Amino acid sequence: MVGLLFGSFLVLLALNVPVAFSLALSSFAYFIIADMPITMFTQRFFSGLDVFTLLCIPGFILAGNLMNLGGITEKLINFCNKCVGHITGGLAIANVASSMLFAGISGTALADTVSVGGVLIPAMKDDGYDADFSCAVTAASSCVGPIIPPSMPMIMAATLSGLSVSKLFLAGMLPGILMGLGMMLVCVIISKKRNYPKAEKRATFKEILIASKESIWAILMTVIILLGIIGGIVTPTEASILAVMYGIFVGFFIYKKLTIKTLLLAMKQTAVSSSAVMALVGFANIFAYILSKEQIPQLIAQTMLSITDNKYIILILVNLLLLFVGMFMETIAAILILFPVLLGVVTAVGVDPIQFGVIAVLNLVLGLCTPPVGVCLFAAANIGKEKLTNVIRELTPFLVSNFIVLGLVTFVPAITVGFANLILGI
Repeated sequence: MVGLLFGSFLVLLALNVPVAFSLALSSFAYFIIADMPITMFTQRFFSGLDVFTLLCIPGFILAGNLMNLGGITEKLINFCNKCVGHITGGLAIANVASSMLFAGISGTALADTVSVGGVLIPAMKDDGYDADFSCAVTAASSCVGPIIPPSMPMIMAATLSGLSVSKLFLAGMLPGILMGLGMMLVCVIISKKRNYPKAEKRATFKEILIASKESIWAILMTVIILLGIIGGIVTPTEASILAVMYGIFVGFFIYKKLTIKTLLLAMKQTAVSSSAVMALVGFANIFAYILSKEQIPQLIAQTMLSITDNKYIILILVNLLLLFVGMFMETIAAILILFPVLLGVVTAVGVDPIQFGVIAVLNLVLGLCTPPVGVCLFAAANIGKEKLTNVIRELTPFLVSNFIVLGLVTFVPAITVGFANLILGI
C-alpha cells in the first residue's frame, strides 16, 4: 500500500502533474485500494485548512501584491542603488539589497524574483552586465525571501508543529542577513574581476535622503509586521490584515499608484495564489494522515537512528535529504510532508526545534534556484531571455556562499535559536 502511495505520487510528478494534484490523486488511489470511506478524504482535506494561523497567508500575499502594484519595488531599488551604486558592481549589490528589503514584504522567493528581476535584470543588461550574471544574482538573492520574516514556509512549519511563529521569525533574521552579505561579497569580487560598471559619481547625501524618504513607507511595513508579532501585540493573522490596510493606505494616498483597477487586480492575483496554496495544504494533510497511519515517520526515525545517534551526522543526513527534495518539490509542499517527520528525528538527538525550522526552510529554499526544478532559476532566465545552462554556471559562487551560511545555521545554534532567545530575553 505504501508502495502504491509513493509510486503513484512519483509517477505523477514525473508526468509534470502539479504537486497538489499529485498528492490528491495518489492519496485518493490509496483510499480506494484500502477501501476507506471517501467521506474521510474530504474531512481530512478540510481539517488541514481549519487552522486560524493559515488565514495570514492570503493576507500577506495581498499585502505584497498591493505594495508591488503600488510602486514599492522601484522605490526600494532606487534607494539601494543610491546607497551602493558608486561601488564597482553597485547595481548587482543593489539587486541583493533590494531582495533583502523586499523579503520583508512578500515573504516568498518567486515574488521577489519576478518583481525585483523584472526591473533590475533589464537595467543590469543595459548597464553592461552579462545577462547570465544578472539572472544568477536575481535568482540567488530571491532565496532570502522565505528566510527574512515574514516567511510563508516558516508560518507553515510553526502551524504544523506548534512552534512560536515570532521566535521562528527571529531565528531566521540573522541567517537571512548573512546570506545577503555573503552574496554581496560575491558580487564585489566578480564585478572587480570582470570590471563591471559603477555609477559615475557617488550619490549626494540629499539624494540618498530623498530616496530613503520615498522607500521608508515600505520598510515601515516590515517593522509593523515584526514588532506586532514579536511583541505579542497581534497574531500573525492580525498582522497580515494590518499590512493589507497599510498597503492600501500607502498605495492610494502616499505613492498614489494604486487605483480601483489595480486593487482589483491585486485581489485577483491573491485569490489565485492563495487558492493554490490552500489546495496544497489540504491535500498534503491527507497525504500526511496516510503516512501517519502507515507509521512512516516512526520507520524513518528508527532507520536514521539505527545508522547513528550522533547529532551532527544526523543533521548532515537530514540536510542532504532536504536539499534533494528541495530540488524537485515546491517548498511549502515539502514542509507539509517532511517537517513533522524529521522534527521527531532531530529532537531525539538534541536539536532545538526552532533551529531545525530554519534549517529545513533554508535547505528547501536553496532548491528554488537549483536544477532540475528551480522555479526562481527558470523565472530569472526567462526574464533575462538567457540560456539556463549559462545562468547555472554563473549561479555557482552564489550557491557556495549560501551553502556556507547553511553550514553555520546547522552547526552553530547561536545564529538561530541563540539570537532569538537573546532578542526575546529568554
